[in-house]
Amino acid sequence: MKFNSICLQAVLLSSVITGHSLYAQQKSIPTNHTVLVSNQNSLLPFKRLDNLRIAVVTPFPARYQSLIETLQQYAEVASFDFNGYDEHTKYYNTIIVAGSSDELRNDLLLMAQQSAVNKKNVILLRFADKSTGNMLAKTDHNPRVTEMWSGAPTTANQREAAMSIFGGAAITEGKNRTSQTRIGYADASQRGLQIDKMTAKIDAIAAEAMAKKATPGMVVMAVKDGEVIFNKAYGSHTYAQTTPTKTTDIFDLASVSKIVGTTPVIMHLQEEKVIDLDKTMGDYLWQAKNTNKKDIPLRTVLLHEAGFTPYIPFYKSLKAGDIQSTEDAQHQVKVADNAYLVNNYYRDVMWPEMLNSPVKPAGNYVYSDISMYVMKEVAEHETATPMDEYIQEFLYRPIGMKTAGYNPRKRFDKEQIVPTEYDSTFRKGLLEGYVHDQGAAMAGGVAGHAGLFATANDLAIYGQLLLNRGTYGGVRYFKPETVDLFTSKQSKTSRRGLGFDRADADVTKEYPSKLANSSVYGHTGYTGTCLWVDPKNQLVYIFLSNRVHPEVSTRLLELNVRSRIQDAIYETINESKR
Repeated sequence: MKFNSICLQAVLLSSVITGHSLYAQQKSIPTNHTVLVSNQNSLLPFKRLDNLRIAVVTPFPARYQSLIETLQQYAEVASFDFNGYDEHTKYYNTIIVAGSSDELRNDLLLMAQQSAVNKKNVILLRFADKSTGNMLAKTDHNPRVTEMWSGAPTTANQREAAMSIFGGAAITEGKNRTSQTRIGYADASQRGLQIDKMTAKIDAIAAEAMAKKATPGMVVMAVKDGEVIFNKAYGSHTYAQTTPTKTTDIFDLASVSKIVGTTPVIMHLQEEKVIDLDKTMGDYLWQAKNTNKKDIPLRTVLLHEAGFTPYIPFYKSLKAGDIQSTEDAQHQVKVADNAYLVNNYYRDVMWPEMLNSPVKPAGNYVYSDISMYVMKEVAEHETATPMDEYIQEFLYRPIGMKTAGYNPRKRFDKEQIVPTEYDSTFRKGLLEGYVHDQGAAMAGGVAGHAGLFATANDLAIYGQLLLNRGTYGGVRYFKPETVDLFTSKQSKTSRRGLGFDRADADVTKEYPSKLANSSVYGHTGYTGTCLWVDPKNQLVYIFLSNRVHPEVSTRLLELNVRSRIQDAIYETINESKR
C-alpha cells in the first residue's frame, strides 16, 4: 500500500485541526521573574546538549538545591561549590556560576572571566532583589559570558532560572526575551487545573493496584501544553518494600521500545532518503532475497501486515551448553546476572529462523515482534552502525534523554533500575537491568521490539518532541510531515500508524482509555508500561511499572489501571474547559 498525495494532504489537514504543535492552542504563560541581561552568541536557551559538558558552581549547594535539581532534570549537570573552582571546572565547557550579589565576589568573577578566556561558555546568574545591570564591566566585549538576574533565591526563582537556561520557561521580561523550547516544571496549579483533585484520584487507583498485587510500584507522569502537571512515584521496587520507587527510576519499557527506539531511527532514515518504505526486505537484506519474505515492503512490515509469525519462543530451543552461569571465551552474551549465552546465537540461530519462518498472506493485521527485528536489521545494514549507538548519537543525547538506552547495567547501578520477573525457567534469577523479553536478551539486549530502558522524564521529552512535530530545544530533528505520516492512521485493516499504535476508532473498546480521542497515538509495553501522545489536548501521558514482578500477572490489565489513570487526567482537563 503506497502512501499517496491525497492521504498526505489528509494527514496534514488533520494535524492542523488537532493542533500538532506545542503552541497551536492558546495557553497562559506562567510568570517568570528571570531577566536575561546579556545573551552572548544567543547561547540561551541551550539547544543541542550532546556537545555541552555543564557544571553549576554555587557558594552553598544545599542553599541552591532547587536550582541544581532543576538543571539536572534537563541534562547531566555536575555541581560544585566555590572552593577549588578552577580545578573543578577544568573539564567542563559550559559553566553556570550562581549566587547572590554578596556571594559573587570579585575573585570569583575574575575566575569566571578566565574560564571565558579559556573558551568556555560562562553563565553568570545573580539572585538579588533588584537588577543593577552587568556584573562584569567588559561583558559586552567577551563573547562567551552571558549574564542573568533573578529575584531573591527562593525555590520558585531558582526553578524559574534553571528552566530559563534550558528553555523550559520563556523569558518574558527585559530586552532579551526567549521562547519555551523544552518541557517545563513550573507549579502545575498555575495551569488552571484542579491538580489536588486529580492527584487524589490517581493516588486511589495506584493504592488499589498495589494492594491487589497488580504491581509493587509505578511512576505516573503527565505533560500538558509543554508543562509537567503530574510526576509521582508510588510503592516500591519489589513487594519486600526495601527500595521505594522514585520518579528518577529506570524501567524496562518492553514494546514501548518499538516507538521510542526503532521507529525514530526508521523515521530519520526515511526522511533522509536512506530507505524507501515501499521497497522490499529483499532490496535491503541479502539474507532475505531467497526467502518467502523477499517481496514484502517495509511499509507492510511496520504496519504488522506482513503475515509474520506472532512470536517465536527461542529460549525453549536452547540446548545443553548453550547457556551457563559463568563467562568464558565461548559464552560472552550476558543475559542476566550469572547467565551467559553462547556467542552469536542471534546471528546463527535466531535470525535465520525468523527469515525462514512461515508467512501468511499479507494485508491482515497480525501483531508480530518479528516486524521490528526486521526493521532493526534494515537500519543497521544501511547505517553500518549498531542501532543502540545510532539512536544515542542522533537523538537521545542532543535532546537530553539522559537514561534512555539499551543494556542499562553498562551505564547505571542496578539500584537505579526497577527489577522485573524472577525468571525461573530460562535465566534462573531476578532480572535487574536485563531486558525481560527473552528474545531481546538473547540478541544481546538490543532488539527492534524490546530492550529499551528509560525514566518517565525521558519519555516525556520524546513525547513532547512528537507533539512539537519534530522540534525540541529549538532544534529540528524530524520534518513535520514525517511525524504526521508515522503517527497517523496508515492501515485499511487496523488502527495502526507506522510503528505507532493508535486509539481504537471503536469507542466501545475504550482503548487506550474511555476518554481518549482519535488523535491519540503511542504504545503499551508487556512489563506494564505505556506512552500516549494526544495532539488534540497537547498531552503526553506516561505510565511505568513492573507488573511482571515477581512473576507475570494480568491484574494490571484486569483492573484497567493504566486506562483509569489516563481518564483521571482527562477528567481534570475537561473540567478546566467548562
